[in-house]
Amino acid sequence: MSIVPGTKLGRYEIRLKIGAGGMGEVYRARDTQLGRDVAIKVLPSTFSVDHDRLRRFEQEACAAGALNHPNILVVHDINAHDGASYVVSELLEGETLRKRISGTPLGQRRAIDYALQIANGLAAAHEKGIIHRDLKPDNIFITNDGRVKILDFGLAKLTQADGEQAQTDVPTRRVDTDSGVVMGTVGYMSPEQVRGQKVDQRSDIFSFGAILYEMLSGRRAFHGQSAADTMSAVLKEDPSELSDTNKTVSPALERLVNHCLEKNPEGRFHSARDLAFALETIAGVPTTSDQTLTAVTAVPARGWTSRKFPWLIAAALGVLLLGTVPFIWNYFRPARQVQTAEQSRFIVSLPDKAVTIGPPVVSPNGRWIVFRLNTEDRRELLWARALNSLELQPISGTEGGAQPFFSPDSRSIAFFAGGKLKRVDISGGPPQNICDVPTPNNAGGTWNNNGLILFAQAPTDGLYRVSAAGGTPVRITEVDASHDEVGHAWPYFLPDGRHFLYLVRNTQPEKSAVYIGLLDSKETKRLVQVHSSMAFARPGYLLFVRDDTLMAQPFDAERLELTGEQFALAEQTSRNPVNGRAFFSVSDNGVLVVRTGELVLNKLIWFDRTGKQLGAITKEGTYNAPALSPDEKKVAVRRLDFQATLAADIWVIDLERGTETRLTFDPATDSMPGWSPDGNWITFVSTREGSTRLYQKRANGSGAEETLGTSEQAKASPDWSHDGKFLLYGQMNPGTIWDLFVLPLSGDRKPQPVVQTNFVEIHGRFSPDGRWIAYSSNESGQFQVYVQSFPPSGSKWPISIDGGAQPRWRGDGRELYYFTPDRKLMGVEVNGGSDKFQVGEPKPLFELRVRGAGIDVGFPGSGYYTVTRDGKRFLVASSAEVPEKQEITVILNWLTRLNQ
Repeated sequence: MSIVPGTKLGRYEIRLKIGAGGMGEVYRARDTQLGRDVAIKVLPSTFSVDHDRLRRFEQEACAAGALNHPNILVVHDINAHDGASYVVSELLEGETLRKRISGTPLGQRRAIDYALQIANGLAAAHEKGIIHRDLKPDNIFITNDGRVKILDFGLAKLTQADGEQAQTDVPTRRVDTDSGVVMGTVGYMSPEQVRGQKVDQRSDIFSFGAILYEMLSGRRAFHGQSAADTMSAVLKEDPSELSDTNKTVSPALERLVNHCLEKNPEGRFHSARDLAFALETIAGVPTTSDQTLTAVTAVPARGWTSRKFPWLIAAALGVLLLGTVPFIWNYFRPARQVQTAEQSRFIVSLPDKAVTIGPPVVSPNGRWIVFRLNTEDRRELLWARALNSLELQPISGTEGGAQPFFSPDSRSIAFFAGGKLKRVDISGGPPQNICDVPTPNNAGGTWNNNGLILFAQAPTDGLYRVSAAGGTPVRITEVDASHDEVGHAWPYFLPDGRHFLYLVRNTQPEKSAVYIGLLDSKETKRLVQVHSSMAFARPGYLLFVRDDTLMAQPFDAERLELTGEQFALAEQTSRNPVNGRAFFSVSDNGVLVVRTGELVLNKLIWFDRTGKQLGAITKEGTYNAPALSPDEKKVAVRRLDFQATLAADIWVIDLERGTETRLTFDPATDSMPGWSPDGNWITFVSTREGSTRLYQKRANGSGAEETLGTSEQAKASPDWSHDGKFLLYGQMNPGTIWDLFVLPLSGDRKPQPVVQTNFVEIHGRFSPDGRWIAYSSNESGQFQVYVQSFPPSGSKWPISIDGGAQPRWRGDGRELYYFTPDRKLMGVEVNGGSDKFQVGEPKPLFELRVRGAGIDVGFPGSGYYTVTRDGKRFLVASSAEVPEKQEITVILNWLTRLNQ
């Protein structure tokens, strides 16, 4: 029975029915929490008693949910409603490959494009031990922007990585005898599937070959009047030669199809990766060279020909090399020329269990990709890959580096690390300091042909310029708080090197917009309302991300005007909804790199000192900076409520009742809560007046927010002294970066600095007796935890050894905790009973799974955990598990699709 529009399935509201199949009905729905449209496949409750059907349905969800690849349907959720199971996935706009073919052959280039995407998706599934087993044109979807998505893992067989042990026992084949029913599945089965034998990934490769054959010929490879006839053809017959049905198919591509359709699995490609590599090779060689390829591959490696006529082999190889030269030149020719080659794409695989922290960045000449990577050994630095190589290489001297951007000649990269803007040659060598920056939370940079760098040193500040050779930064844009501006971010130079694009962040992120600025001028121009970083792509397009889709819009860089409508380039493009950073980059010669994926969600979870989970207190969401109330009955936390706004607010969680209550409602971003000692007030910082200022509000939600202090400098991490007399907080200052100040809460209420140097001091916390202050500083080159007396006497004691931040005290003041760059929570016994502070040896307690680490631990807004007074339980904003393998998509000649 169909579900009526308007019905709620958890947080999903059904909009309309869009399809039905043997495994259930499909609906368009709205995710009311994340504010996006999704597809929901529902297994009718009348079928839930059919255990085999239910098992297959659940297996489809588990198999697809285990995968994270741009060419595989993204599964968001699996649940049940009124006895009916349902799977929530991304909503696709387009058509199936079956409909796209419709009995008509596709062009060779388009068929190879689709085939390569299918092969990459299969490779990702096979590497997870998942075999599709029901691959057919009906289960291949082509989105409106040309992205191929593999659907329906309902018959998938999950195996161990070695393929020897099945985790499920779903039947390997579906054999219906009604004419016209079986052709959609039986005609694509491998011979071993038809026989009911054990299958491995080579079975999918056979099905792939049948699909590619159909794309190139317009007709099915194996077709009979009945299921028995079709299965007999699969077992005993070969399809007609492709060259007989389509004269334009190259011999090399026909050989590849035949290789896939070998009856014996040993005769096929042994992996989808090998298959994809072969397709890339064919795609990269012009069709006119295919005869040369045939000649070369026909020459035996040993015997009469090689002995008698070695010159023949040399000549053939020489002709082959000449055939590939146009492709090589077309790709690596000067950047300002427009590409005309066929679009192709491939995946950059990262090391196992690696975590990409920042977005990928491609060099202007399209030869290099650089991104920030945290590897298994917890080394966090920038890595590079040349596009003509399969190897990743770390860039020496970039430890803790973030937000890299290239020089115009593609020889150097600039990046932020250790409170400085630095540069390093891509070929190697020691890094050079360009200038100081006030905070690790920088917001990008750009480099023009005149050796000038424009950068955003913080999301809540304006833009600065500095010489790439080094110097003192000069502010060039001012944040206009009267128009609800929060900060300027993600600058991007236009080709003339004088005008630049940048994001003006608004207190309400949905009102943020891309502007055009001009060096040495206050002149600005509003271009498009969007909360995203941007890029200019030659010959004339503005690229940005709206929601989770990479968009392009024609843009005249000389007249500085948009000249056409927006259109989609890539779905599921990652973007940070808080600061607007979109995870894509484009070169001057048509190379586009994209990292796909959604915002990483987290939960507030209790842990004991050994790292054992004691239970979650929230569902998945976006939480940060939890703070326990003095009586430990409530938690104040920053939370993003996607259903209401893209900005963050302060929420209070009642630990006894399990309720969450929103404390702040301003459309600006509120964060970093802290409790007064009596539990009656909650302090926090907010961007509501244009700069990040301190506020307080009654913990029960009554009354209005009150401003604390009047200075416009950005504030962070407020903490009350236990006697209620002082408020400790971080403050950004142009001359001294970040300092620690105390605000007396009585008398003249005049703030006074307590730790002020030329480095970053942040995360200040009063000891329980009020005699000491623990804080983080990067004065040694990396963030470490220190303790100094209060009032300050000039003495301080180092607490951490190998990096640390976010210190917290035990209730008796005899132990300090802190977080390390390699995601470990440390404990240190301390004794502040005398004038000389005593420090024990730091000991690791357990490792946390949180977003970011490395330099991020020193970010003023960071707050991963809070601890009970007895030091026995830790409440952590714990992230969902990071996928074992993450990927970056590289698209060559992305403009080609616009001309098709």
